[in-house]
Amino acid sequence: MATQARAAPCGDLASRLFATRKLTLDLAAPLSDADATIQPFPDASPAKWHLAHTSWFFETFVLRDHAAGYTIFDERYAFLFNSYYDAEGPRHARPRRGMLSRPSLDEVRAYRAHVDEALERALPGLPQSALELVELGINHEQQHQELLLTDILATFAANPLEPAYGELPPPACFAVEPLSWHRGREGIVEIGAAEQGFAFDSERPRHRVFLSGHQIANRRVTNGEWREFIDDGGYRTPTLWLSEGWDWVQRELIGGPLYWSEDGTEFTLGGRREIDAAAPVAHVSYFEADAFARWSGARLPTEAEWEDFAASSDPSIGNQLDRAGAVIPRPAGGMFGDAWEWTQSAFASYPGFAPAEGAVGEYNGKFMSGQFVLKGASCATPRGHSRASYRNFFPPNARWQFTGLRLARDA
Repeated sequence: MATQARAAPCGDLASRLFATRKLTLDLAAPLSDADATIQPFPDASPAKWHLAHTSWFFETFVLRDHAAGYTIFDERYAFLFNSYYDAEGPRHARPRRGMLSRPSLDEVRAYRAHVDEALERALPGLPQSALELVELGINHEQQHQELLLTDILATFAANPLEPAYGELPPPACFAVEPLSWHRGREGIVEIGAAEQGFAFDSERPRHRVFLSGHQIANRRVTNGEWREFIDDGGYRTPTLWLSEGWDWVQRELIGGPLYWSEDGTEFTLGGRREIDAAAPVAHVSYFEADAFARWSGARLPTEAEWEDFAASSDPSIGNQLDRAGAVIPRPAGGMFGDAWEWTQSAFASYPGFAPAEGAVGEYNGKFMSGQFVLKGASCATPRGHSRASYRNFFPPNARWQFTGLRLARDA
């Protein structure tokens, strides 16, 4: 299959699988059944749905097809918890996931336990093709761990009581590192994932691209710098915006990052708190990132510029998700963690791209329209999940994720 070259040894695979499955449960532990049922808007999903969908993924693509004697937990769940796999049949409408008061949160936990027990029994005898699907399922569930946190943030932000998901440490006192510029490589470089090791199909094949002279900023844009953009009329100046972005700002009355208030506070997973001026800005759309870059006399990096620059960075360091609990961007350097970084590149196929065979081939390729690439990782990305070749993607008006930016400019 096109998602990876070879799965890890079964022992290591099992360890990572059940650690991932446990973390998802731990992330949902602070939630009531009502908390886990609410869908704040159509692009988000209830926490309960994330818990069930990630189990449906393993049940459908690993256990049903590769584990002899496996018994489906509930035949109705395929309709409820399929996300977008048309090859797997009809499904519940995405905007109505929040209407699923049943099954209960406890019933979904029982579903997860059923799937986990079956996975533990089946793993030693699974063929190589199924082990590759387990690897894909681990990475798929890690994506949903981040989505679970950001969707809960959106859910609690919509509640006038503004409940906190968990506790956050007080903001540390950091002086903002002065903005400086690093010259990127010029000429022909290679980007994309190597053949060995796991990667999503959209990261391959590795191929050559040409880079013109450019520079990339040493750090992400901060909340303090974004405040200057607001105070200078950034959201009131149409010449800074793409046409579609300006229409969006006017229509939606956008005046700052999502979750910011005019009193200088923001809503976080730890409740409302004062905006940390030194921390990287987050919850901004591609439209906003592009307008800020234009206001600052710079631009967004291309995907290839960002990836080539980050190729020597360690993707396992930085402020990323290690355990259950509230998370927030913090003042830090590096290329990974805190907030995903918008690029100016559309999410499209690489030369020679081939989607994975079967229903899992719908994972990425069908979304290569109207999306922009983000690189790096965020404070809600499970540590070890990302890499320089990783291609996150969202439509240009999306901002409920921890999305920020790093500037670039021609040189």
